[in-house]
Amino acid sequence: MAAALLHSCCLSFFLVLAVVVSRAAAGGYGPPVFQATQWQNAYATFYGDDTASATMGSPVATVTATNLCPPNWSEDTNNGGWCNPPRSHFDMAKPAFMKIAQWNGGIVPVMFRRVPCMRQGGIRFSFQGNGYWLLVYAMNVAGGGDIASMWVKGSKTGWISMSHNWGASYQAFATLGGQALSFKLTSYTSHETIIAYNVAPANWQVGMTYTANINFH
Repeated sequence: MAAALLHSCCLSFFLVLAVVVSRAAAGGYGPPVFQATQWQNAYATFYGDDTASATMGSPVATVTATNLCPPNWSEDTNNGGWCNPPRSHFDMAKPAFMKIAQWNGGIVPVMFRRVPCMRQGGIRFSFQGNGYWLLVYAMNVAGGGDIASMWVKGSKTGWISMSHNWGASYQAFATLGGQALSFKLTSYTSHETIIAYNVAPANWQVGMTYTANINFH
C-alpha cells in the first residue's frame, strides 16, 4: 500500500462512525514496545483489479504501508492530486479498500492510526546482490514495523553500517562471501536495537531468505 511514509509500518483504518474493534496482542514476544498512536483524519483510494468480495467487509482494516504515495503536482489536491502534501492519503490495494468501503466509493474519508505489527517468528532477511554488494530486504518486522538503521557483520569483520536503499531494504558494499552473517537493527519509532546473530551460514547465497530467531517487541 502506498502512503506518505518512507519505511514499512502497520496502520489500521476505519470509516467515520464505524465501531472500532479491539485487537488482542499476539503472543511470543510480550507487550509491544511500540504503542498505537491516536486516530487521525485522512482519505483513501484503491488501486488494482477486482480480486475482492463485492460486498462490504469489516469496518476495520489493518494494512502495511510499504512505500510513498507519489504526489501529482499538476492536479488539484481534491481532483487527482490526492497524495499532494500536506494531505494525508492512502492508496490501498483493492481487496483491503473493500473491507472498509464499496469499490465505487472512489475517494472516501477515513480515520487511521499506527498500530503494533503483530508477527509470528523472527525477522526474515532476503538477499540480493553479488560478491561485492549485498542488498538485504527485511521482512516480517514486528513492533513499529519499521527500520531506521541496519548493520551487517561477517564472521571475519566488524559491524558494517548499511545504507538505506528503499523501503525496508539496506545495502552494504563489502566482500562478505564465505562468512556467516549477523545483523543489527534499530527501529525507527521505538528506537529499540536488536542483534540477530549468525542469521545466514557461511555458504549463504543471493536469492535466498534467512530467518532470525529474534524480532522487535
